[in-house]
Amino acid sequence: MIKPLSDRVLIKMKEAEETTKSGIILAASSKEKPQIAEVIEVGPGEKIDGKLQEMCVKKGDNVIVSKYAGTEVKYEGVDYIIVKQDDILAIVD
Repeated sequence: MIKPLSDRVLIKMKEAEETTKSGIILAASSKEKPQIAEVIEVGPGEKIDGKLQEMCVKKGDNVIVSKYAGTEVKYEGVDYIIVKQDDILAIVD
């Protein structure tokens, strides 16, 4: 398993919806890159002035991330992205 270091977070992007609310099916080329992801694993946090800064997200959270943030990683056939906690814009309830 991948364990992020410092204030990094391992996420897996959610699939973009293929139909609109009105039931129109979208072609693959018209779909936008999804920005909602699931948190798979969280690093321990960043040390600031010798104190460990607690992470704001936890494993299992759904989050909105910056569109072009992070480093893409393929592990055991699954695509993940490692982002810094600062690249996470919001938690989705």
